[in-house]
Amino acid sequence: MAKLAERITVDPEQCGGRPCIRQMRIRVTDVLDLLAEGLTPEQVLEELPDLESEDIGACLRFASRRLDHPVIAA
Repeated sequence: MAKLAERITVDPEQCGGRPCIRQMRIRVTDVLDLLAEGLTPEQVLEELPDLESEDIGACLRFASRRLDHPVIAA
């Protein structure tokens, strides 16, 4: 998790407190949206040249961890 925290930052004063990449104004959702549109990681890096390949993996892990929670059926 420490490596993920180095890549994904949350600052209430930046981008409305949304998770961003390394304190830049590139939101995790920006990267995920590009991947969802069908861009390859290489194309995402071309589209957002300030990113590093490790940032893309961090975005995917961050999203996965946000969604990975137990659902209790009543």
